[in-house]
Amino acid sequence: MKIKFGTDGWRAIIAREFTVDQVARVAQGTASWLLTHHSHPSVVLGSDCRFGGRMFAEVVAKVMAQNGVKVLWDQNDFVSTPMVSLGTFQKGAQAGIILTASHNPPAYNGFKIKAHYGGPAIPSMISEVEALIPEEIPTLTHTVDHWISKGMVQKLDLMQAYLDQIRSNFDLDAIAGISHGLAFDAMYGAGQRVIPALFPKAHLLHCQHNPGFNGQAPEPIARNLHELSTTMAGQSHLKIGLAVDGDADRIGLVDSSGNFMDSHHILMLLVAYLAGVQKRKGRVVVSFSVSPRIAKVCEHFGLELQVTPIGFKYICEIMCHGGVLVGGEESGGIAIDGYIPERDGIWIGLTLMEYMAKSGKTLEELIQEVYAISGTFWYDRWDLHIEDAHKAEVMSKLANGTYTHFGPYTVQRTESTDGYKCWLNENDWVMFRASGTEPVLRIYAESNTRVETEAILKAAQSTLYEA
Repeated sequence: MKIKFGTDGWRAIIAREFTVDQVARVAQGTASWLLTHHSHPSVVLGSDCRFGGRMFAEVVAKVMAQNGVKVLWDQNDFVSTPMVSLGTFQKGAQAGIILTASHNPPAYNGFKIKAHYGGPAIPSMISEVEALIPEEIPTLTHTVDHWISKGMVQKLDLMQAYLDQIRSNFDLDAIAGISHGLAFDAMYGAGQRVIPALFPKAHLLHCQHNPGFNGQAPEPIARNLHELSTTMAGQSHLKIGLAVDGDADRIGLVDSSGNFMDSHHILMLLVAYLAGVQKRKGRVVVSFSVSPRIAKVCEHFGLELQVTPIGFKYICEIMCHGGVLVGGEESGGIAIDGYIPERDGIWIGLTLMEYMAKSGKTLEELIQEVYAISGTFWYDRWDLHIEDAHKAEVMSKLANGTYTHFGPYTVQRTESTDGYKCWLNENDWVMFRASGTEPVLRIYAESNTRVETEAILKAAQSTLYEA
């Protein structure tokens, strides 16, 4: 079985492809890479809330130890991806490994590799690891207790280190003053213990250990956050609804009326706070699918904007060279300066709560200030499940400029940084991008209002299905 890493790690269905034997193979490939590049390597290891996490992590620990790689293994029953990334950086380890499938459905688990700087491993490292994954299954010669007795496996507390990092970087006294207005939805994921530890008065949703995630993919997008939205709309004292995904590196946000606030708005709020209030400087780096209106916000605050292909690994690589204030993508993965180059839903949520506390303004009032710069807008994304042959045909037509109209909308120009972004006028656009791992074609669109955006999406979908 050939194992291939995707955009962020190797992910597969538990007990079908994701088995103890296959995890051992991936761990062996990772160990071989570490030994190729480092004389006495160490790795930080953790697992999230998914089924079998500790069991799979134990396999990784044994493979690493018998290869001579020291393992710093989290002592908690589960941790988030940002905790492992932070621990990797703080401990000076050469890599971090977390067993997680992030926001994927409950049937999946996965294997993510973090680099020494506390962010996603760069593509060249992943390619080298893939090439070193053996066909044969490693034979495990000793128990974890044996390796602990030899000092090759050591326990540490990543949760406590993460909380300490938060306490030393945020004005928690100010945030505590508004924490009674916080509703936090952990989506049964690995971030579930953080907010209760910091703010006992917060209103909590799905902060229990449930490896099946109640049957729902733990992805903090509008259609998965109905309970959070209903809670926010129904309780007048609640002012901000924060949600994070299964491994807590993505953020979802809901305002006091129960309206979902997407990543585009979050990115602009962060720029307004960090540059406008804190007077910090640096570039803003976003993926190609992020609203182009962020350019107006960057221009207003005198910041350079850089656009990358889709995938946080591209943003991370730029952040590692320094000078980046905010980096983020449409899917909810956002990072800011002064921390590790890693997505962290809770860290970003606390930053926005600090903004509210310091300004004395509501989330809605802060967004209106952003709109005064960018103009109002609405963004949405539809995922079309279509056969690969049809997907390839559509992408070929886009490449050839075959689509000149989508219903009543005329294509004025097209950008092809990653997928195809078709501009319909100065502000309106529709974008198409094919998934490389499943029969899905994603359609993104933006206009001034929700009605206009949905009309563009419907017109685009209809055009793609025309004979």
